[in-house]
Amino acid sequence: MSPAILKEKRTLPRIPLKGSIDLTYRCNNNCLHCWLWVPAKSSEQEKELTFDEIIRVANEARAMGCQKWDISGGEPMLRTDFAEIFDYITRKSVSYSINTNGTLISPKVAQLMKRKGVKMVALYGATAPVHDHITRNPGSFEAAIRGISYLKEAGAGLTIQLIPMRDNFHQFNEMMSLAKSLSPQFRVGAAWLHLSACGDPGKNREISAQRLRPWEVIQIDQPDLSYEEAVGETGNAHCGRGEGDLLFSSCISSKLDFHVDPYGQMTFCNFVKDPSLRYDLRKGSFRECWDEFIPSLSRRVRGGNEYVENCGTCDLRRNCRWCAVYGYLEHRRLSAPVKYLCEVAQENRKFKEEWEKTHRRYYGIGGITIQVESDLPIADSTFHSKFRPFQVDGPGKDMITIRHHFQLPNLDRKDLGKEVYRKPPWAIYKNGSSWIYLGISPREEDKSIHRVVVFNHDHTRARIYNDGEENFLKGNLHSLTLFPTDQILLARVLANREGCYLHASGVIFERQGLLFVGHSEAGKSTTTMMFQDRAEILCDDRIIVRRDSDGFRIFGTWSHGDVPLVSPSSAPLRAVLFLRKSSENRIVPIQDKRAIMENLLSCLIRPFVTEDWWNKTLNLIEGIVGKVPSYDMEFDRSGKVIDLLTNLR
Repeated sequence: MSPAILKEKRTLPRIPLKGSIDLTYRCNNNCLHCWLWVPAKSSEQEKELTFDEIIRVANEARAMGCQKWDISGGEPMLRTDFAEIFDYITRKSVSYSINTNGTLISPKVAQLMKRKGVKMVALYGATAPVHDHITRNPGSFEAAIRGISYLKEAGAGLTIQLIPMRDNFHQFNEMMSLAKSLSPQFRVGAAWLHLSACGDPGKNREISAQRLRPWEVIQIDQPDLSYEEAVGETGNAHCGRGEGDLLFSSCISSKLDFHVDPYGQMTFCNFVKDPSLRYDLRKGSFRECWDEFIPSLSRRVRGGNEYVENCGTCDLRRNCRWCAVYGYLEHRRLSAPVKYLCEVAQENRKFKEEWEKTHRRYYGIGGITIQVESDLPIADSTFHSKFRPFQVDGPGKDMITIRHHFQLPNLDRKDLGKEVYRKPPWAIYKNGSSWIYLGISPREEDKSIHRVVVFNHDHTRARIYNDGEENFLKGNLHSLTLFPTDQILLARVLANREGCYLHASGVIFERQGLLFVGHSEAGKSTTTMMFQDRAEILCDDRIIVRRDSDGFRIFGTWSHGDVPLVSPSSAPLRAVLFLRKSSENRIVPIQDKRAIMENLLSCLIRPFVTEDWWNKTLNLIEGIVGKVPSYDMEFDRSGKVIDLLTNLR
């Protein structure tokens, strides 16, 4: 399991950043579900690109900006020149991945694959009988396990890729356990099977027989609602919906990758098998294909009435994995619906509807709606009762999304980016547009990590990886983030909304907001109790202040102190009062703007501080100082100071 880096919408020009190349479709296995298989000793070998041709393609792609490669097959290691191809492509790339069945990995190959990249080894069963039944190659399980051991001995990291289907699904839990025992990195491959590239009826029947039932597909490949909503309207992270009946216009305009098959046919996606949509690199150049041929498909390929009357207008589209390439593989027509995917889409929609009821909650605070999602169901008792006044029915205009997972990702060999902060309990890294927070121990000798959090650039989306389920299942949680406090998130995002988070209590008194500022023992809770029957109490320990069109407003929070009375309400900020315990009651105006500024800053809740955060926060505090009257409030426990506050109107 790897931490999901939250990617922002790209603004890059259309350049071929990532290539995928199938070195051969030949394979020493003959898997029941395989859609590309060619026998290992097939004469098709003579049609495959030569080493020199592959190098030419790689060089032309690199000249246009290609930095990453996915290498696959068939079984790419069947080629006698595999080591030379692998070495050349990966040596000149920023990163790479390779798919293999693992059976041909030797100690020599394992040494070569120590080069940093993603090595995916497929497993088709938890035991030799099941695995070898799928591959139809006796001894393939033993050979794959041996290949994996060579990679481990060489110190080459690997990812186990589990391939679920009808004849191994009864072993799926055991397959997961085996994968975890072989490598800290594992993934589940495609949960549904598309039909063959060649369209052979016999092969298609064989693949169809291995398809999981629709509900099983969703069971092992659950939709990620928060991610889909972030991606956009289609809810499909892989293929965009084209304009009108233009099947590939959105996909081609947004993709920065390409595919080359073993015979030099290039296009924009490895699932495209319609010959008319592929370009022969032996008869032209990589540049011509990328700059002219592929863009021409954007407006040339149309779905017509069949698409418009079916998939193009279907109310299940947001829940469906259909793409024109699958229509072609299923029926040899790009516009054709795929009945099996319709059934999967129905199950997908059911899952999402149930998920929203049982795994998602919304809370409103400071004019912001926080959407909380969890891999585990959220019960009424999961979060402390203090959150109930803040719970709302659905999304708001200004959203923050939190997703809880309950297994720490493996960070071995992971590039976390640049470390920008380290002070327990956090070490913080900047990785592209993402922020990565590692929960660290205050004990220097303890190198363990107890939490991993990945925020997007403005901290409005977060993936929180917790170390186990126990605390969540106990319930009565005192923060939505499961951090010691939610302040680290709220204090951060408020700066971008002309707001801040303060050590203060607050009430709505005669429709006006009064802010009582002070640290612990200053009397915030005492002051709050004085107002219990005369004002609406917002919170006795933490208050949010935000700029609005008429000045500033204060908002209640759930982070209370001794007084468990909280409210999500807000009111215009009438006065800032700095608390001073005394034997008498007095309210004294403060004229010294610098003193007001210093006092407010001393009570400011600070997250991980950046220059941008400071600039925005200082500008806000200066605005409060300049616009809102400030006072020293000396008070005793009698409550008589409230009468003095009435005169502030």
